[in-house]
Amino acid sequence: MAEKAACTTSNPLAQKLKLRLDEDQLTNCMRCGFCLPACPTFRETGIEAESPRGRIALMKAVADGIMAPDAAFEEQMNHCLGCRACEPACPADVKYGQLIEQARDAIEDHTDSHRGWVKLARRTAFKAVFPKQNRMKLLGGALGFYQRSGLQKITRGSGIMKLFPDHMREMEQILPESSSRGVIERIGSRHPAVGAKVATVGLFRGCLMDVMFTETNVHTVELLTQAGFEVVIPDTQNCCGALHAHSGEADGARSLARGNIRAFREAGVDYIVSNAGGCGAILTEYDHLLHEDAQWKDDAAWFAARVKDVSDLLVNFGRVPKFAERGRALTAGGPVAAGASAPQAADPAAQAEASAAVAGTPATAAAAGSTAAAPADIGAELAAIEDASVQPSAASAAAASAPASSVRITYQDSCHLRNVMRSSDAPRKLMRQVAGVEYVEMFEADRCCGSAGIYNLTQPEMANQILDHKMVHANATEARYLLTSNPGCLLQMKLGNERHGDGSMKVMHVVDFLHERLLGDR
Repeated sequence: MAEKAACTTSNPLAQKLKLRLDEDQLTNCMRCGFCLPACPTFRETGIEAESPRGRIALMKAVADGIMAPDAAFEEQMNHCLGCRACEPACPADVKYGQLIEQARDAIEDHTDSHRGWVKLARRTAFKAVFPKQNRMKLLGGALGFYQRSGLQKITRGSGIMKLFPDHMREMEQILPESSSRGVIERIGSRHPAVGAKVATVGLFRGCLMDVMFTETNVHTVELLTQAGFEVVIPDTQNCCGALHAHSGEADGARSLARGNIRAFREAGVDYIVSNAGGCGAILTEYDHLLHEDAQWKDDAAWFAARVKDVSDLLVNFGRVPKFAERGRALTAGGPVAAGASAPQAADPAAQAEASAAVAGTPATAAAAGSTAAAPADIGAELAAIEDASVQPSAASAAAASAPASSVRITYQDSCHLRNVMRSSDAPRKLMRQVAGVEYVEMFEADRCCGSAGIYNLTQPEMANQILDHKMVHANATEARYLLTSNPGCLLQMKLGNERHGDGSMKVMHVVDFLHERLLGDR
């Protein structure tokens, strides 16, 4: 024991972890195991160290001087998706997301696992590109030129893309058309409300959102003005800092947070709206990010309290716009087409049976790093879950009761929107407002799709494994549209649709889907 203590006291990473990790959160974990069935990596592997409980045990062992952090420790911390599905499941309200970010921040200060080119790429991305919106626009313009000039076609035809790993090559094929002209360049920075003004809203445009999903930002503004909001888009805002915080660059995230707080404070807004679940989650946690900064903590609390997802803002604070089936007028019967049945969910019995199978996973695994005592066969458990999800009762029952002209849609939750912002009902309520739409709840829509920021680029094997299972459930809905509320999820589901779809389903942002069906003075 003395040797172990000496080992950790002489280990710089161990010392940094002891200083960074929140001791209260470490000790709050009761090791009950409720988090295990909620964790994607544990469900895929059945290994205790791949669970939140296991990772917390590893962190605490290092903080207590019981073990020295080694390469395996670092690997386990990086293997976490950061989806934070464990947090709503935790009866002790352990802030696991904060712990994993603290651990990664300490690791990045001392890691020697990064190759030279990785260090250069991280430094370029986190310090020279993402924080500088003008450089993001240049990047968007360069990517757009590549896509539209014929270079993309030449590159693909020449076989150059074969030099890249499969997951990079596939991602290049589904990237949306990019541009250097963001939402402000497209439509301006201030937009009056239609009708009586409800409130003034500041749109958080995002960094990647504004160069790759500019249309979604434009559509967000139009939905909000139709709902009675005056929309202001502060030009001095910057990247939210989510990728920085999740990747162990906490100082960079704090710097970006200060810039955004200043920008929206000066704009004098009542709410700050996000259309990207990943961005919105970090924005709501600026109060925690800057809680030790005496100069900024009060402003950070002001900011965090005003952040809303666009769906939440529309449903709970604005006048919900009228939506009609695309290309058709709204019927006299209201926002749901005459004769349309109530939205159909997946078969409750099948859902309950599969959920029970997962929830029944014993939480008696041994110490961190060991294989969990159960499930004895994680593959058999997943097979049971998938069998339940594709029971014909879910899709066929919905089809039997839906009008022939209805369009079937389903929804994949953004993990951070659901687990951090705790907003899952609002998008569904909006979708059910559209005439001629039959909403089918996808089995385990609340489970991560494997995107997790840049996880699908840094951990492609696990991300693809999770995505493969997700697409079983998506295809079982037989939906024409699969909607989501986060750009990373959107790209990941498009990737899954390319691999496993038959061409009948289209993946869209929920904002874009609603905008196509928006009625009003436009």
